[in-house]
Amino acid sequence: MEKGGADGRGPQHSQATSHLLTAPRPLSILVTGAAGFIGSHLSEALVACGEAVVCLDSFDPYYDPAVKERNLAGLRSSGRFTEIRGDIRDPAAWDAVPDGVAAVVHLAARAGVRPSIEEPALYADVNVTGTQRMLDFVRERGIRAVVFASSSSVYGNSPTVPFSESAEVYDPISPYAATKLAGELLCRTAHNLTGFSVAAARLFTVYGPRQRPDLAIHKFARLMRAGRPIPRFGDGTTSRDYTYVDDLVSGLMAALALTRSQAGVFEVVNLGSDHPVTLNELITVLGEEMGVEPVLEQFPAQPGDVERTWADVSRARALLGYQPRTPFREGIRRFVEWVG
Repeated sequence: MEKGGADGRGPQHSQATSHLLTAPRPLSILVTGAAGFIGSHLSEALVACGEAVVCLDSFDPYYDPAVKERNLAGLRSSGRFTEIRGDIRDPAAWDAVPDGVAAVVHLAARAGVRPSIEEPALYADVNVTGTQRMLDFVRERGIRAVVFASSSSVYGNSPTVPFSESAEVYDPISPYAATKLAGELLCRTAHNLTGFSVAAARLFTVYGPRQRPDLAIHKFARLMRAGRPIPRFGDGTTSRDYTYVDDLVSGLMAALALTRSQAGVFEVVNLGSDHPVTLNELITVLGEEMGVEPVLEQFPAQPGDVERTWADVSRARALLGYQPRTPFREGIRRFVEWVG
């Protein structure tokens, strides 16, 4: 998940500002974390479909904010894009959002499983408080449609695969996972109290152009290109359901359409590829597509890392018409072309 909503240094109540690059009316879709990896791709897709987009992002320094500036370069030249800089925990940031928002896609969060173990209070503050601020905004503005970006991490180390939305998810193994589950519950509570429509999308490991530099594929590619060893934690048999960003965006767009077209619904859906890939296979495919022989540096398995993720997407397919179409190797090839 992208961390566009917080800077990691506590709420900055005096710094929320509205940069209205253009002023279309109505401003129909608010995307929190829109300057991040997933958010920028989603925002571009929405604008391409004729939607007006409002971005709420703090340009969190968790990784170089210049990366996020580049992510928005194309959107800033659009006549359908408005940019708000502020922290999702800060009521002033929400007050700066113009009227006319019809729906919210809440992507902003403090991301990362391993860092959440080191800073659990920060993750709870950003991800839980920030989500509640979003729900307060939705209630106060009378907005009737919300898509909440949850995470496959809520499944923990479930022995039952593929992961189904009907599974019990009360055994998270990282603070990050716990905050995402808490966000789902906050959305459910707000839905029960107000009746607005919510789709909680459980995102599985997303990759592709603009992927965060701290995530495995991007990190490994930089190390390989520099001729440096790749850190492998564990024996390489852990697996992830890698989901190409274009497929994920199509699922989010469909979830948004559902919440806007159907009143009073609450749905939880997996958005993944239904095709887990082991860490060893990832390293091999990435090396082959880059034309590099990977060199490994071995480390013990790390706490908080799940053994596998695997999305059952049958519900998303039936409910949203969701169909991941990008084979893993093809997605890696596109990523390699982008990273250069």
